[in-house]
Amino acid sequence: MESGTTGATGPTAAAGAPSHSQDTGADPLDDKLNDEDYPAYSMGRAAELLNVSPAFLRALDAAKLFVPQRSAGGHRRYSRYQLRLAHRVRDLVDQGTALEAACRIIILEDQLAEAQQINARLRRRLDPDPDQSPSEAGTDLH
Repeated sequence: MESGTTGATGPTAAAGAPSHSQDTGADPLDDKLNDEDYPAYSMGRAAELLNVSPAFLRALDAAKLFVPQRSAGGHRRYSRYQLRLAHRVRDLVDQGTALEAACRIIILEDQLAEAQQINARLRRRLDPDPDQSPSEAGTDLH
């Protein structure tokens, strides 16, 4: 997988992605602080926040749950989204689930959630007013 992508299908932090601040005139620092995918956390800080070892975070990378971005010096950098995934895995591992299985569960949960969001979006597109009957909407379902 490429740097910044996730095994789960949630948001990614693509390197070189255009900054939203250019379009809105907002402060670039605010954009980074509010960006779920901005790789703001070093491995040490991420491990400290999650109360895990750096080896645990490296194992998540090896299991392809996500691939952290790298700093110019080659150090792993983690986003808030990736930290949330890691926290979910840690909870499952703490309950006795094997690491590989926990990663697969998280990936499948995120894929299901994304599919449900797409399904809901498509349903709204087909039926913009659920309180209106098909005949009132001018839609013939036959």
